[in-house]
Amino acid sequence: MPAAFQCARIKVPLDYSRPGGKKLDLAISRMKTSTKKERRGVLLINPGGPGTEGLYMSRDMASVLPKSVTRKYDLVGFDPRGIGRSSPVGCGLTSKEQNRERPYKAETFAKDVKWARTVAEKCYAKQGDKLRHITTRNTARDMDVIRAVLGEKKISYFGISYGTYLGAVYTQMFPKRSDRFVLDSVAADPARVWRGMSRLLAEGAEPAFTRWTEWTAQRNSHYKLGSTPQAVCKTFYDLVAQADRKPIHFEDTSLTGADIRSQSRVMFFYVSDAAEWIAEVKKAAKGRAPSAGQDLKAPTQAPPSFGSAVPSDNKEAAFWSIVCADTRDWPRDPEQYRRDAIRDKAAYPVYGDFASNIKPCAFWKKEGSEPATRVDNKVGALTLQNEWDSQTPLASGQGLRRAMKGAKMVTVTGGVGHGIYGRMSCADKTATAYLTTGKLPAKDVTCKGPTPIP
Repeated sequence: MPAAFQCARIKVPLDYSRPGGKKLDLAISRMKTSTKKERRGVLLINPGGPGTEGLYMSRDMASVLPKSVTRKYDLVGFDPRGIGRSSPVGCGLTSKEQNRERPYKAETFAKDVKWARTVAEKCYAKQGDKLRHITTRNTARDMDVIRAVLGEKKISYFGISYGTYLGAVYTQMFPKRSDRFVLDSVAADPARVWRGMSRLLAEGAEPAFTRWTEWTAQRNSHYKLGSTPQAVCKTFYDLVAQADRKPIHFEDTSLTGADIRSQSRVMFFYVSDAAEWIAEVKKAAKGRAPSAGQDLKAPTQAPPSFGSAVPSDNKEAAFWSIVCADTRDWPRDPEQYRRDAIRDKAAYPVYGDFASNIKPCAFWKKEGSEPATRVDNKVGALTLQNEWDSQTPLASGQGLRRAMKGAKMVTVTGGVGHGIYGRMSCADKTATAYLTTGKLPAKDVTCKGPTPIP
């Protein structure tokens, strides 16, 4: 570890309405990279999730962020409450119970309802009243405790993915303590937290799929998936139908139609990867082996492990704890989920039923929980958004920009992938200028990202 890297553990209230009551441990770190002459303060960092550890982000980002930024800020990372080394939650979920990729089917819906109920019941059996306090609002309060412990009047912040929503909530709750906030790859339009954001993944997959069919049709001589977008579309859904009738043996697994849809949802944003993968699935469907020397499994996007001794289901338990407790808007009637899943599968055939199917939040207890935060402020901030982000669709960033009227937004047209700043994006220059000078662009900015691989 670098000598400048420091770790500490602080205590925060479990329930901020009872500050003298039970406490949680909060693991924080600091990378002292700023110079005394140029130092502005601290830059808190959150990597996303919800459910992802962030303790080592201060160390990791020290080599990613520009020197002009690290000369001004001590970088501060932390595991949010309930996660990693910060009083982690666990529900005792099996690996099968941790699988949330569940498409709607009439014949399996009763099993899905049972799964959702079981997850909620297991979590309450293990964690009890603690669950209603594992929320974004309380994590924002924890951030303000970190600010106070470090002796800072204000904090600056760099949040990625879910970290953007956490940052937005902080600006709403503590506007006078918010300094320079960079919100990268916006996970949540505050008006759609959280069920609406799940459904937004389905909405965002459809234009990505259309773009992919057009791109792939132009390269039919190579991929042989169809010479028109309509033909490519037919090839894809024919494979899905075939796999639904009988799973396709592909390398060391069997792919159902639902598997192909859920795994392709992410890959459609990476047009060449998706075309290559679907071409190989097509070969497998005909009984031919995939091309030699290629790793053709759908890519996973699991976050790095920080090696902490936490419950094996901590990430999933924390995810449901936050998503379910953040808002009281989850429907309670399973039939509402059934109707919505049927409707959304018709409207968004790639992923609509996955997004709208029953979730454990239908059975989460609402007693004592706070309502969702209404973000509506004029705090200065900079949001960054790729046009083709598979995890946080462009509409999310646009929604947050509407809610944060003092912010400015950088849209990377043609930009692909999740996470922008520090990855040689055309948005880097604007973000660095803001963090170092505090100057936001006069108006929203659009810059051009790289073209897809031919």
